Amino acid sequence: MTLTKAGGLAALVCAGTYIFGFVFLVTVFAPLGFGTGETDVPAVVAYIADRPGVMIAWNTTIYIVNALALTVLVVALHRRIASERPDAAALAGAIGLIWATLVLGAGMIANVAVEQVHALAADPEAAAELWLTLQAVELGLGGGNEIAGGAWILVVSLAALASGIFGRITAGIGAVSGFAGLVTILPPLGETAGAVFGLGAIAWFVAVGLVLLRGSRTTFGRGLAA
Repeated sequence: MTLTKAGGLAALVCAGTYIFGFVFLVTVFAPLGFGTGETDVPAVVAYIADRPGVMIAWNTTIYIVNALALTVLVVALHRRIASERPDAAALAGAIGLIWATLVLGAGMIANVAVEQVHALAADPEAAAELWLTLQAVELGLGGGNEIAGGAWILVVSLAALASGIFGRITAGIGAVSGFAGLVTILPPLGETAGAVFGLGAIAWFVAVGLVLLRGSRTTFGRGLAA
């Protein structure tokens, strides 16, 4: 398998982890208030005490699996862009690897939080305090903002468009998603911008995956990559 095709598969995996995360947020974790700004901390602690494996599986998928797939995609896109725009490729590659590192770190901390809170299940107050502390670190690394991700998607989209790898559709989706990610730095707009970033990123990852897997050999590939 070539690096380009591996990157295409990695992009689809990234999209899949986002879809998985959204589905769990609106179904399994809906009673906990995740993503609403009104998380029910006692409910979270109780849930972790009863089903820590579910929470760890969720964290592992949306953070760790995503970060590893993202690393492959970053390298694949860097290789493709470098032949035409070496400086842009270098910048995009650096930002992308920073984002992948932050996502991986957030996932590791999130899983440690679950393990530690589960160990303190007999003392709900101490467990809640610990969870809030570790969650703040998790959110600071990237779970609560999308600045690094927004910057990478925006830079890659513009560089790939200039290089002829992406067409206007893929680049446009990336520009909207990337800008929304940068806007998450503003507290009043954080939640809305985060939702736009997440949904836009799903569409962008799928488009990029198809471009890398199919190239310009099909009509759909030409529409996205030409």
